[in-house]
Amino acid sequence: MLQQILHDMYIDPELLAELSDVQKHILFYKMREEQLRRWKERETWESLAQDKGLRPTKTKRAASDKHIQWLLGADGEVWVWIMGEGPGDKPYEAISEELIAERARLQAQREAEELWRQKEAEITKKFRDALANEKARVLAEKWKVEMEDRKAAKVLEERIQEEFKRKEEEERKRGEEQIRLQEEQRAKELYWTLKQAQLHCQASEKEEREWEEQLRRSKAADEERSRRAQRARDEYRRHSLRAIQKGMVAGLSSMFRELGQSHEQEARLYHHLPAGPPQPLPVSRDVIVRWFKEEQLPRGAGFERNTKFIAPWFHGIISREDAEDLLENMTEGAFLVRVSEKIWGYTLSYRLQKGFKHFLVDASGDFYSFLGVDPNRHATLTDLIDFHKEEIITVSGGELLQEPCGQRDSPPDYHPLFE
Repeated sequence: MLQQILHDMYIDPELLAELSDVQKHILFYKMREEQLRRWKERETWESLAQDKGLRPTKTKRAASDKHIQWLLGADGEVWVWIMGEGPGDKPYEAISEELIAERARLQAQREAEELWRQKEAEITKKFRDALANEKARVLAEKWKVEMEDRKAAKVLEERIQEEFKRKEEEERKRGEEQIRLQEEQRAKELYWTLKQAQLHCQASEKEEREWEEQLRRSKAADEERSRRAQRARDEYRRHSLRAIQKGMVAGLSSMFRELGQSHEQEARLYHHLPAGPPQPLPVSRDVIVRWFKEEQLPRGAGFERNTKFIAPWFHGIISREDAEDLLENMTEGAFLVRVSEKIWGYTLSYRLQKGFKHFLVDASGDFYSFLGVDPNRHATLTDLIDFHKEEIITVSGGELLQEPCGQRDSPPDYHPLFE
């Protein structure tokens, strides 16, 4: 499965979601190694081609009337202008500050204009309604007075109109001042927002430069990675010898001899050599069931050691949610193994004190191993489970298989696999 990902340099998002953080880090590390390997191979090829006077084969493109013509300078070369370095150019920082300030001012001005239109409409409606009500009240009182008092009533109406006009003008001034203050505050907020976005962009450019520097240093780290790989192989041999002493995988070597495997197959098992071209991922449950019956049943997958009884921890093609539901009421260390729908293999679901973990088990080759977590490889699925009843899966998590989680329904969920 790992060879498939490295071959395509792509991993399905759903499959990526199944991986733990440790598995994701290891997978990213492997993909970066593969990129460096391809880069070195291409660099070597180009160097040889240049020494021999060869040229890479150019791919013929379809005829097109589109073309590009570069502007040339006085020296005949392509004319290049770098902002901030030309005669009379402002520094980049000054131009950036002006653009940010102008954008903030225009945005704040547009928002202030919209707020003022709303405020002005509210003020106009408020005083128009108040004036209408007052006019109605005055008219009602005017009809109560005698006809000779009409002149006095007119003077009173004018005075009232002037009073309301004065109050409306004062209210407008207060509203304008309030909008102006809001505009200034909004301009400051937008300025700092744009400034932070600019700083974030500069930080991203700095991270990109740091990443390029890290790539340049990667060549010097090759020797250290080789030493780490050698230590990992030594650790793997130590674990294998310890497991053999405990009786966990004592029949591994004899199994290879009985099956008639060659020295090349054993070397592929212990030295992580790929076993042929990458296999396509499973596309349906019917394909997975056929794969299990044709390839896994002959290898005793799902059975207890040296018996015809199905192991209590074995389950069929069930989802991640169903597995967590089965483990919900069990204690830390409980586990089950289910047939995966993402890869040619299985998923080991493990109960934590708070939550769950899911480990992918690759069965696409002649062995069983955790994908990207544990370098140990086992001849059978039962060997892998028994081995990790004594040895932890990851150093950081300290996962130890303790209590198998059995079936809850009848017929069992693995029934379609054994029909």
